[in-house]
Amino acid sequence: MKCPYCGYEESKVIDSRPTDEGERIRRRRECIKCGKRFTTYEVIESVPILVVKKDKSREVFDRNKLLGGMMRACEKRQVSMDTLERAVDDIEANLQNSLDREVSSMHIGELAMQKLKDIDEVAYVRFASVYRQFKDINAFMDELSQLLRKR
Repeated sequence: MKCPYCGYEESKVIDSRPTDEGERIRRRRECIKCGKRFTTYEVIESVPILVVKKDKSREVFDRNKLLGGMMRACEKRQVSMDTLERAVDDIEANLQNSLDREVSSMHIGELAMQKLKDIDEVAYVRFASVYRQFKDINAFMDELSQLLRKR
């Protein structure tokens, strides 16, 4: 496994444990050269899910891309990384369990917003503002009003 810090290709496994009900193995590794530690996940390879984007192009689903977007929405909020990873795991499991091998990016965005709404309302509004591309303050206020009404 290549070290993300120095690029050296040898590391040793320090800790290994199953996660996600045995669907994945989480491994803590230490680089032989620089001594820094990093985490890897071993996953059963499955049929890839294709994401159909707005411009009709297709790309393979990337959980890290989804996690990154959700992390940006949660910046400076009291949301743990474990909470976000569980949310992404749930979304990915939802996609894998559906019979569709092609999913629109809009559907994935909606799933992410549902999860963020339950996790942190501020993060939800941040994500929604980028995802829904609010054109003006009125569209933004409408979303906030809906959120307040549902409380």
